[in-house]
Amino acid sequence: MSGRARLALCAAAATLMAACALLPLVDPATWIFQAAFLVAVQTGVGALTRRVPLARPLTLAVQALVTLMLLTLVFARQQAVIGIVPGPDVFQHFGVLLQAGTDDVGRYSIPAPLSDGIRLMLVGGVLVIGLAVDALAVTYRSAAPAGLPLLALYSVAAGLSGGGAAWLWFLLAAAGYLMLLLAEGRDRLSQWGRVFGGAPSTPGPDLAGGVVAPVRTGRRIGAVALGIALVVPLALPSLDGGLLDGAGTGVGTGSGGGGTISAVNPLVSLRDSLNVDEDRQVMSYRTNTDDTQDLYLRIVSLDDFDGTAWKPAQRHIEGVPDTFPTPIGLGSDVQRASIQTRISAADWYAQDWLPMPYPASKVDIKGSWRYEPVGRTLVGDHGQSTRGAQYEVTSLIVRPTAEQLASAPEPSAAFKREFTKVPQSLPPVVAATARKVTEGSSNHYEQAVKLQDYFAVSGNFRYDTQVQVGSGSAAIARFLKEKEGFCVHFSFAMAAMARTLGIPARVAVGFTPGSPQADGSMSVGLRDAHAWPELYFEGVGWTRFEPTPNRGTVPQYTQTETPGNDVPSVPKPTLSTSTAPSTAPSASESCSVQQRKLQACPSESSLAAVGSHDDNWPWFKILGLTLAGLLVLGVPLLPMLWRMRIRAVRLGGHGRTEADTAAYTLEAWQEVTDTAWDYGIAPDESQTPRRSAARIVRLGSLDEAASASVHRVAAAVEQVLYAPRPRPVAGLADDAHRIVDTLRASAGRTGRLRALLLPRSAIRVAWAAAANWATLTSRARAHRETLLRRRPSSQNS
Repeated sequence: MSGRARLALCAAAATLMAACALLPLVDPATWIFQAAFLVAVQTGVGALTRRVPLARPLTLAVQALVTLMLLTLVFARQQAVIGIVPGPDVFQHFGVLLQAGTDDVGRYSIPAPLSDGIRLMLVGGVLVIGLAVDALAVTYRSAAPAGLPLLALYSVAAGLSGGGAAWLWFLLAAAGYLMLLLAEGRDRLSQWGRVFGGAPSTPGPDLAGGVVAPVRTGRRIGAVALGIALVVPLALPSLDGGLLDGAGTGVGTGSGGGGTISAVNPLVSLRDSLNVDEDRQVMSYRTNTDDTQDLYLRIVSLDDFDGTAWKPAQRHIEGVPDTFPTPIGLGSDVQRASIQTRISAADWYAQDWLPMPYPASKVDIKGSWRYEPVGRTLVGDHGQSTRGAQYEVTSLIVRPTAEQLASAPEPSAAFKREFTKVPQSLPPVVAATARKVTEGSSNHYEQAVKLQDYFAVSGNFRYDTQVQVGSGSAAIARFLKEKEGFCVHFSFAMAAMARTLGIPARVAVGFTPGSPQADGSMSVGLRDAHAWPELYFEGVGWTRFEPTPNRGTVPQYTQTETPGNDVPSVPKPTLSTSTAPSTAPSASESCSVQQRKLQACPSESSLAAVGSHDDNWPWFKILGLTLAGLLVLGVPLLPMLWRMRIRAVRLGGHGRTEADTAAYTLEAWQEVTDTAWDYGIAPDESQTPRRSAARIVRLGSLDEAASASVHRVAAAVEQVLYAPRPRPVAGLADDAHRIVDTLRASAGRTGRLRALLLPRSAIRVAWAAAANWATLTSRARAHRETLLRRRPSSQNS
């Protein structure tokens, strides 16, 4: 097999190895076999056209045409001419399939079903990447840039899946890329002579010194590069967004044209935020109802429970509708009232999610916002945040009765399966405690009320912000054992226990109603931030419960009017002896001395703490973003910076010895010829310095002064090369600078920019690297041959 054919096979294999990162996105993953077959055909066509041979652009065009015909045969043969020739109907059908695939991607969670649209996106995307890799690595013989399309393919897959096996797909993609680099390096080295690629003249020891040495070197380089790729990210600062981050980095950054919402873990630094003493106003609002005790300002719902944390599931987002649809599950017989609330966020409070009374039915707000229909939330798009936002929300106050909740029928099987899912890693004590607490209940409503009372009243739990947040599947079990924590612990535990009982549950995060002001408005501060569970009842919808003691208000539909009744008779709920609604809208106003000693007073929440992001951003994030910015800006400027540096070195000071004079003169002449090269006058190494100077003067249309400077530098070079004792020539640096200025002035704007940003002479860096590599490999070969010659004598002795 020829070196180029081997390189083509490695390019196809690298593409498919990177495409394996897409496997977790859809189910079933049979599309990969179809993609592998089509990539093989595409690679074979490229090998045949290069063997003809065709010009490089024609080779690429033929591969692109065959790729289009393959896609037509597989996905649109009924719309094609004779089943394979694409026409206008084929492209129209492709558009329909791609639109359907885009809709399916937004509609389904991972893994999505393998619809025709998604299959076209996957197979077509892999073929496009395969064509780019084959063109770069094989047709244009440049394997290193071929890593960019491979990186794009892997990055898209990793960004969407984010599963626990992401490291495996990275290793697979990295191995494919390193294999491609090694194949290209071996192919190049084999063209330099027998020692690197050809067969040795004699068998035995020379074989080991021939091909194996560069192959081993390639393996070592690949191993080192892979190790660096694995280790370096561990040392870099994490830039992951989260619910605690400020605008632009949180979970709600939309894509502008749909997209999904990524997941976050709100436990990240909640305990630290709760212990901040300063209480700042987050927002103020006015509403046209006097009943504000249930007016919780909800930010986001956490409905994905993986055993480690509750977080928002990846959801499709869309444009904000004029009027929101009726809340899911809300029946027409449930009492409700529509209210309007005008909200003004503080100038310092910047976060991605929009606080709103739940359930909102209409939002009037300026800016770039997107709507997530499952959670009925608004999320900022393209860096949009709540900083200084003023908006009006029309929402519903839903007043279900205990009878309606107790008689609620079971939801659909699909809905219940999604929102009662608990991981296998959840400790058994969670479900066992839930069953024990709710023993004797005749319906889900009674179970929910008993869970709420267990945490808020009868279970002897204590509100404490000093408790470690904890992580992992054992965090809830630890909380149930130690019986102390803050709102996150209570809401997470109750929602998890409700799910084990078959009650659809999720966690909501936002603010309690706040405190009334003298002017009739309500003020919401940091200490009003809160988390609470929402349980679903068919016919009522998502319903708020309050298990956290000394926080918020207990919903009216979870209280009985008859005191002293421990076990309610259906449809009435259980008695809550000490959970009557607080007269103060905010729990922060009623904190006794004893509670302060126990550190049980409400404090700042992580949700509100995002506003302090601008005042106290972590230094490592600033450093990481600064380094990333410098890298993005610096890499394109490397050729320019190299030329500026090399010019300064060549035309700088030098010693006074004959050797120093000769080296300095040759460097000055090198700078003149390189500058002329940067402005389009390629060097001709076959000519003498004098003839080269005349050529530069003629092609560069130099004036008399610059022409004299070129000839003076050329004469100095001839003296260095041919005079018995070279004499220093004064003013060479000035002559070189004069030539540079004249060439720059005579070039057009495009030519000047090209010479500045992309100097042609910068290719000398690659030449120098190749020369160094050749020297290194030749020395390695000589050293190996020396060792092999010595080995028999040492064995005979």
